[in-house]
Order: sequence, then structure tokens, then C-alpha cells
Amino acid sequence: MTADRVARIATEVLAPAVLVALLLLVVGWHAGDTPGVSRWWGLPGAAIAVGIPMAYILRGVRKGHLTNHHIPEREHRRAPLLFGIASVTLGLAVLFLLGAPRDVLALLGAGGAGLLVYTAVTHWWKMSIHAGVAAGTAATLIALYGPIALLTLPLVALACWSRIHLSAHTTAQVVAGALVGAAIAGSVFPALR
Repeated sequence: MTADRVARIATEVLAPAVLVALLLLVVGWHAGDTPGVSRWWGLPGAAIAVGIPMAYILRGVRKGHLTNHHIPEREHRRAPLLFGIASVTLGLAVLFLLGAPRDVLALLGAGGAGLLVYTAVTHWWKMSIHAGVAAGTAATLIALYGPIALLTLPLVALACWSRIHLSAHTTAQVVAGALVGAAIAGSVFPALR
């Protein structure tokens, strides 16, 4: 398999939408260890944080407003990011009122904080959201499961490498994205849980 093919596969498999959906399912499952809490709270969280925003993005692609679901043009990212912020904010309120477990709410809160930062930065610079979500996913799993979750770090490196290899981002954009994602998830998620 060629390096280009590996990079394309890694970019899709480790895409922000995929990682956020899987992470919400894992966090929901983990929260289910608490007596009386369903393990399936991650499903509505994933629908809110991933399903609704991805539907918006795919509609933009279908109508020709966006090039593809990765939104490679910096100037096209603002509206989908703002839509994501609105979806996560509304969803967070609804899940709070429905009594979702604190870990799921904390993850959505950390995701919303990340969206705010990436939206602000996107106005001037194309920081890698792929790298940020990959690093944030690892940081969240480390907060939940401890040092064993350090085994996810090679996947973070793979996600970062893929974005640079495909010329989707510069090394600086990937490093900055990863550092911001890890910092937000490593501080906001534990603080809110």
C-alpha cells in the first residue's frame, strides 16, 4: 500500500466526525458503570455533536457550497463551525434537562469549547481540526482510563502525519491543532466531570 493511500485512509478513519462519535459512545458506555445510568447516553450525544453538523456539511457539499466534507478551504469553515457550536450548545442543554450523565455533558462542553477556539482561529489561520480532535480524543481517554490510554498516541501521530502528507495542512497547523485539542480536552473535560 502506498503512503498516499495510507494517508487518505487515515484521514477518513481518524476524521473528527468519526472520532467524536466513537468517543461519545465510549464515554457514554464508561458513564454507564454508575448504577442507574444507561450505557447508551453517547448515542444522542453523537447525533447532536456529529450527526446534525455532518448533515449540514454534506448538504453544503451537495449544493456546491463546500468542496468536500473535510472543508479544505479556510474561508468556508466558519459557517459549519458556527452551526456545530449551535448544535452542541442546544444539544447540551437538552441532554442536561434529560439528565444525561456528567461525563457525556463534560465531553460535549469540552467539544463546544474546542469549536469556539477553532472558529476564532479559523478567521486567520487553518489550524488542523483533525489533529486537534485526535489529540483531544487521546487526552479524554487518558482522563477516563489512565496511562493505558497512552496506547492511543500512535493514532494521534498517524492522524497528524496524514494531514501533512496530503498537504492539507502545514506542520505548524497540525502541531498547533494537536496542542490546542489536547489542552482543551485535557483541562475542560476533567474540570467539568
